[in-house]
Amino acid sequence: MAAAMAGKPQPEYREDLNNIVMCRDCKEFPPNLVEEFSSGDMVCGSCGLVLPDRIIDTRSEWRTFSNDDQGNDDPSRVGDGPNELYGNDNLQTSVGSEGKNSRHLQSLQNKQNNNANNTKLLSAAYREIQALTDSISAGSVVGNGAKHIFKLVEDNKALKGKSQEAIIAGCIFIACRQAGVPRSFREIYSLTKVSKKEIGRVFKQLEAFLQKIGGEEEIGKAAAALSTQYQAKASTTAVELIQRFCSLLGFANPVKVERTAKSLALASNTVADLAGRSPLSVAAACIYMAALMLNDRRQSKDISKAVGVSDGTVKTAYKILYQARTSLVANSPEVFSPEEIAAMEKLPPN
Repeated sequence: MAAAMAGKPQPEYREDLNNIVMCRDCKEFPPNLVEEFSSGDMVCGSCGLVLPDRIIDTRSEWRTFSNDDQGNDDPSRVGDGPNELYGNDNLQTSVGSEGKNSRHLQSLQNKQNNNANNTKLLSAAYREIQALTDSISAGSVVGNGAKHIFKLVEDNKALKGKSQEAIIAGCIFIACRQAGVPRSFREIYSLTKVSKKEIGRVFKQLEAFLQKIGGEEEIGKAAAALSTQYQAKASTTAVELIQRFCSLLGFANPVKVERTAKSLALASNTVADLAGRSPLSVAAACIYMAALMLNDRRQSKDISKAVGVSDGTVKTAYKILYQARTSLVANSPEVFSPEEIAAMEKLPPN
């Protein structure tokens, strides 16, 4: 019989609305029942009998737990949410400074809290990273990414012997690359005052460290732009730098200048004389040539100031591009429009 019952499909459960709760003494219909949420009881309004069923208050309960003594109307029932940059350190209870034995309790808490110094170190580093990324308008994606990389380094005790300033500079450099807004060593140097050689050394060590641990998915938690798996990238190219520099120069048609300059930068990969030059120099020369082609001229001094290279460097790189203008079109004809090819023939030699 049990087997026969098991084979039958069980009927779907439905609430029986014919069951009515009423007072067993009064037996009034409709029942005169009152819900007392303060005590969780259901009481008959006619005779006062307390029914055995307990009720649950489903309404919102806005009790004030914080700043009770100050009389503030704060409906908060919980503390701060967990912060992945600090782990679980920000979820602990802190002893207040007021009270009879507050000093004694605070000293006991400090002895038991082994991570207090580490939390202070992280907080100071995070403040510095935030200030540096804000100063270059890198955005929250880069700032959070650099903070997560710094925390990975701190948790794994990597890069021992390196100064905190150098590690922060390397974290910002890698975060910029991962977020698609790369900066050059020279720009990070002017931002942090850490030498370019030291930034390069820290960058190589950081890259090896992140590849070794697989990047850790914590890096990706900073923002969607940062992938969950760290991926080593090639050196920053001139194409990646052009957009930012064009926006700093205030062109009448920055989109068109940027597109032409990027076309020149892509085609310049075939120019042997530019192979050993800095991406900054190539980017500056491409912007200078694009501005001349589109009759939106800018002085080489203005471009050199925006890019961060000397005026002579811009002119030298431009001369190399000018001499190779025919090969640029021949090797990459699909990159340039007919109007750009015609404008290239009318360029001045310097």
